[in-house]
Amino acid sequence: MESTTRLQGRVIRSGRAAGRALVSSEPIGFLGGVDPDTGVVVEPNHPLNGHSVAGRVLVFPTGKGSTVGSYTILRLARNGVAPAAMLNAQSEAIVAVGAIIADIPMVDQLAIQFIQDGDWVVVEDGTVEIYDQPVTA
Repeated sequence: MESTTRLQGRVIRSGRAAGRALVSSEPIGFLGGVDPDTGVVVEPNHPLNGHSVAGRVLVFPTGKGSTVGSYTILRLARNGVAPAAMLNAQSEAIVAVGAIIADIPMVDQLAIQFIQDGDWVVVEDGTVEIYDQPVTA
């Protein structure tokens, strides 16, 4: 099956993953914003509040908040509720370090506006392919 869109970005953490996109137009702060035991976004008034990041390709413009957010991402991974991959318009150190230590594929410098919530996304190193329906990673 051919992808509907192919994007190329900068590799923050190499790897291959696939899953349904969970897209936020707002930055995400992991410490206090995402429950590390459940993977559910708990930040009040955030567009993803109540949604689980577990197993999803998490797409958001950039990260925000405390440096302990990196450790929160690691806790998500250790608890089996981490995103399958993370995609940013522009990465920042907190999320980048979290992706690296948690071994979550991450790409930034992407035109994330081409990814819609629910798209099937395959990430392999710096290449991001968007499909209408699931394909194997």
